[in-house]
Amino acid sequence: MMWGVKVFIFILCLVPTYQQFPRLCVTQQALRTKECCPVWEGDGSACGARSGRGSCEDVEISEQPDGQQYPFSGLDDREKWPLVFYNRTCQCAGNFMGFNCGDCKFGYFGDTCNERRESLRRNIFHLTRAERNRLISYLNLAKQTISRDYVVATRTYREMENGSNPMFADVSVYDVFVWMHYYVSRNALLGGPGNVWRNVDFGHWAPAFPPWHRVYLLHWEHEIRKLTGDMSFSIPYWDWRDAQDCDVCTDELMGARSPQDPNLISPSSVFSSWKVLCSQAEEYSNRGVLCDARNEGPLRRNPGNHDQNLVQRLPTSADVEFTLSLPNYDTGAMDRTANMSFRNTLEGFGDPQSGLGSSSRLGMHAALHVFMNGSMSSVQGSANDPIFMLHHAFVDSIYEQWLRRHKPSPSQYPESNAPIGHNGDYHMPPFIPLHRNKEYFISSKDLGYEYSYLLDANQRLAESMRPYLDELHDVWPWLILAALCGGIVTVTTAIAVLLAKHRFKAWPRRKTWRNVLALPEKQPLIWNNETEASHHNYQTTM
Repeated sequence: MMWGVKVFIFILCLVPTYQQFPRLCVTQQALRTKECCPVWEGDGSACGARSGRGSCEDVEISEQPDGQQYPFSGLDDREKWPLVFYNRTCQCAGNFMGFNCGDCKFGYFGDTCNERRESLRRNIFHLTRAERNRLISYLNLAKQTISRDYVVATRTYREMENGSNPMFADVSVYDVFVWMHYYVSRNALLGGPGNVWRNVDFGHWAPAFPPWHRVYLLHWEHEIRKLTGDMSFSIPYWDWRDAQDCDVCTDELMGARSPQDPNLISPSSVFSSWKVLCSQAEEYSNRGVLCDARNEGPLRRNPGNHDQNLVQRLPTSADVEFTLSLPNYDTGAMDRTANMSFRNTLEGFGDPQSGLGSSSRLGMHAALHVFMNGSMSSVQGSANDPIFMLHHAFVDSIYEQWLRRHKPSPSQYPESNAPIGHNGDYHMPPFIPLHRNKEYFISSKDLGYEYSYLLDANQRLAESMRPYLDELHDVWPWLILAALCGGIVTVTTAIAVLLAKHRFKAWPRRKTWRNVLALPEKQPLIWNNETEASHHNYQTTM
């Protein structure tokens, strides 16, 4: 009860966070002036300028050419992000970050962002029982808590009359991430019902796939920390190599199947009450509008009952190892069938024997999405399922392994002619503050986090033993009590046995003496020599 009160009080005291779109930047004035430079409450100045945290600056956009698969210009709000909405934003100094420079860069903590810490992302099966319970409660809290700090767009900038008529919606802390994943991967709306361009995605099918999702998870992780006040929270991962089924689909974790309907989550799981949004992407495209962030029904999942022609099995350890062996990151080619690369294979299009994107079946990352056969199977709406977070954390760990094994130079990331949104200097939509793709072509350790299975052997062993030691820690008072009770019973029993033996041995002796005392006195009162001599024989006789 006290824990819930503390969380509630903390939520009331939250300071603005740094996601898209900051509530302070969706006013008519901000949209028409195209400036998103909110005041930092710490000193009352825009971008915390008085404290040297940052300043309001013009947004610099790369002029490198994009690939030709998207033949339009000026029709999509994500083009040259974020210029359609803002051409001035906070540029933060040092270790500061955030839409108002009021926060710290990933991996830094403290009031002045000078405290360096490394978080550890653990295998979900190595979490202690308390950590598992905390994970589920944090996710549910994020799903049920309407964000005070940011909103999502429900219309395009043009439909907002170029900012004169702001059209945004309130969503929960969790659902803003669902919406962001929809927004980065939706079709381009060219104007009018059904008039869309489908061959475009600013976060998938091209080089920015690993960096974009890395930033996405970092923001998600950070938002949960700020919501709960638990700065030690880290996203766990699901190691799905060689899995035969959805190991995390239990009511203690991410929700089992419902006995009444295998397409739904078990009523015993908190996730059974979750509603999804932005999952009907095709309907929105047909209407030529953005997702309006309304609930669209229950969370769906039926792992294993998927299209076997697309995914035959879950990825194996051998599949992961082959993917890691590919030395080329990504050519940036628009034709995936000719793109033999680590990124292409990791994302799931590369043939597991050749690495070429010509496989008729999906593998790796994409295989998991299809295997779940529900909300996860939709690219735009897949983040509705909390398994998305566990899955992408493990995908990110494979990306991390590849970076450490091959140590690529920054030049391996395509600077130009990649599909729109994927060049190295392109700002990732829809993040504010701004992040460039190539800035996250670096090790996770530089960003302040590590994966438990990438630790050394002794540390890995200690990690795998944590849940068992936790169980032992929970039961040790009972074990001590049982041992004490057992000891008391043992001592009591031993005493009783000894007393019984003593009584058993002593009983005949007392009877004999009683008989002897009952005999008439025959000994003389006056001893003579003969009587005294026979006394010793008496003891012997007795």
